[in-house]
Amino acid sequence: MTALLFLAQRATAFVLALAVTIHLGTILYAGHGGLTAADILARTRGNLWFLAFYGAFVVAVAIHAPIGLRNVLREWTAWRGHSLDLASALFSILLLVLGLRAVFAVYSA
Repeated sequence: MTALLFLAQRATAFVLALAVTIHLGTILYAGHGGLTAADILARTRGNLWFLAFYGAFVVAVAIHAPIGLRNVLREWTAWRGHSLDLASALFSILLLVLGLRAVFAVYSA
């Protein structure tokens, strides 16, 4: 793994640790508060904090997960070279597009 990939994965791990903690805390708060899906969507609609937080969450996942998957595939299989890097990049783009699509859908619901 290159130094840049190592640093990118460690930096996104830090972002994800914070984001997952906040996300789970929010879920617990909403669940104990008796909020319905409609209530939650009403709170997220047009909320720029929601958009920024979950947008950053998705970007961190789209960087972190493909790097980890690439490393696992390199260790457990004979897959090496540019095709593995390309597959990892395409997986990253897929996560980014699908994740941001979901964030914008909830933001604009």
